[in-house]
Amino acid sequence: MELYLIRHGIAEEQTNNIKDEERSLTPEGRQKTEKVAQRIKNLGLQFDLILTSPLVRARQTAEILIAAKLSCQLEESHHLAFNGDISSWLVDWLEPKNYSQNTQLALVGHEPCLSNWAEILLWGEAKDSFVLKKAGMIGVKLPETGSPVGRSQMFWLTPPKYLL
Repeated sequence: MELYLIRHGIAEEQTNNIKDEERSLTPEGRQKTEKVAQRIKNLGLQFDLILTSPLVRARQTAEILIAAKLSCQLEESHHLAFNGDISSWLVDWLEPKNYSQNTQLALVGHEPCLSNWAEILLWGEAKDSFVLKKAGMIGVKLPETGSPVGRSQMFWLTPPKYLL
């Protein structure tokens, strides 16, 4: 199984007038995310499912990926909200789904959560080595059997500037 960890696009600054979970993509964030989505599509990627954080900016990013026809399925998961826990996601969400090894999932979320998740899958612990830029993507291949923690393989790490 391949996981594509995608950070949301550029969002409004946090202010006292806007709750963090309600921050939207800026016009620039929307435009750049649309370009990244089109480039991903041109590279031939297709996701079986796009799973998104419920926060507005992540949901909008996921909807841009859907509009680019990178998938026809979109689901929300509280596990992908800011500071989501990968262990809970693996046990509560991924394992019961029993996806085939050929499945390609896109997970749209936030930093530092997504980088930490990638590091945990690769090395068994978060080392704060990766920084996933807004609208950037990390690809991780999960092993065919057993726990993916510390046993996965990274095959993609791309900041958005290389996809524009």
